Amino acid sequence: MEAAGREGRDQNVKITAQMLKSKTGQFDLESIMLLKLKNVGICNLGCIGDCVNLERLDLSGNNISNLTPLASLKLLTVLNLSANRISKLDPLHSCENLQNLNLSGNLISSVDVLRPLSELKNLETIRLKDTVCNFTNPVCMNTSYRRAMLEIFPKIKVLDGERMSGSGRDLYQVCKDMDSSLKDMCSRGPIGGRPGPMKWVEDSYWKLKPTSKTQSDKAVEQFYNILKECRELNNKAADIIANTERNISNVK
Repeated sequence: MEAAGREGRDQNVKITAQMLKSKTGQFDLESIMLLKLKNVGICNLGCIGDCVNLERLDLSGNNISNLTPLASLKLLTVLNLSANRISKLDPLHSCENLQNLNLSGNLISSVDVLRPLSELKNLETIRLKDTVCNFTNPVCMNTSYRRAMLEIFPKIKVLDGERMSGSGRDLYQVCKDMDSSLKDMCSRGPIGGRPGPMKWVEDSYWKLKPTSKTQSDKAVEQFYNILKECRELNNKAADIIANTERNISNVK
């Protein structure tokens, strides 16, 4: 859970009206809709609850443990609390419009801590671990973590960056499997001085991106069929490479 970017951890900053007005340029706290307070040493959320029209909030990389002031943010849709010291989530139960929640890099010890969020009807995306930033939570070490999360949040669409439901779920998994297969081939190195096979997509492809809710099922099915053909071609290519390696070995 330890990571760079927590320069402000040695401070004990409390959010004040003056700070918020200075950061946003707004004279009225109720006018603030977007707020980024990342890595500034916050340990006390202070008057942030007065920003009742806040929709997007980034509090990552601070020293926050008490979320009580967030309970009044009824319009909040996106909340980033990664890299803090949070162990309880009860106040977020009142954030009825919450859609995207990042809790990676905190102190959440069990799935029971997440149960207060189970009635948030709009919650689609939850992140408790982030392999890119090396953030996690103690609960993620539990062997039944994934299954328990899906039981508590049966309608969740994305968990820890992986699509759980929707028309693109199978397609996403096929793409990921193919990419893993091609990475294995690349790891063998070049053959006979020739460059090895290239990855069919960049690593950034697997970063979560907004998806259209009106995606055509027919288009997804067509793309799925094309990817199946690609997988067959990939297998044939692997056989050819293996035969080439054998031939080169025999020549030597």
